[in-house]
Amino acid sequence: MTMAQTVSTVLGWVERRERRYVNVFAVESLLKCRDDARLSQIVNAADLVLTDGMPLVWIGRHIAGLKLERCYGPDVMVEVMAAGCARGVRHYLYGGADETILDRLEERLRARFPDLIIVGRHVPPHRPLTEAESEAVVADIHASRADIVWVGIGTPKQDYWVGEFRQRLKTPALLAVGAAFNFHAGTVSQAPRWMMRSGLEWLYRLLAEPRRLWRRYLIGNPRFVFLVLRQWITRQPVPLGKVFCDHDC
Repeated sequence: MTMAQTVSTVLGWVERRERRYVNVFAVESLLKCRDDARLSQIVNAADLVLTDGMPLVWIGRHIAGLKLERCYGPDVMVEVMAAGCARGVRHYLYGGADETILDRLEERLRARFPDLIIVGRHVPPHRPLTEAESEAVVADIHASRADIVWVGIGTPKQDYWVGEFRQRLKTPALLAVGAAFNFHAGTVSQAPRWMMRSGLEWLYRLLAEPRRLWRRYLIGNPRFVFLVLRQWITRQPVPLGKVFCDHDC
């Protein structure tokens, strides 16, 4: 996908009232799928899985021969919001570590897009929801008449969430967008754009949060390179668990 295709697709779902969900994936998320059959099933059943990281874009372009570009979660969020303003698209924010982050996020988004319609928000607890809490969330989202629910509770929690709540919600589009809430709220700094384009965003984040992210990048990145090289050399595809499709595969 390209960014323009992504925005058009999501807004098309809203217009047609289709019920869809999106996962936004970088290398770390892909590796988690290899270790977690449940996560791989959710992702294989998604309506869109977007290339959040430049390594996936490079592999898609130069090894798989695909025409695609980076669809970075925070950028997808603002591009869809910008394009949806003229159409009266209604947005719901689910995530954030606390209400302060959502306050800052909403304030900044409204300043950037004066016509933006945010109809609801919810900060979930830092634990699995009880059934009563899940029902309350569903009721609140339905009462808001949201067209899009943005989910920012971190990978893979947000991916489990969209996989579970897709069946329970009438809302057309659910998008799991990773750290977009923190970036747009200004509570976590983003790498400079030149580092993003160069595939060095991981280094920026590692230097910013070494204790939290060292394992993700210093172990995960070499593992990913090994898996890519193995697949490229052997020419054997390595599917992420069972592939779901609407016909005989």
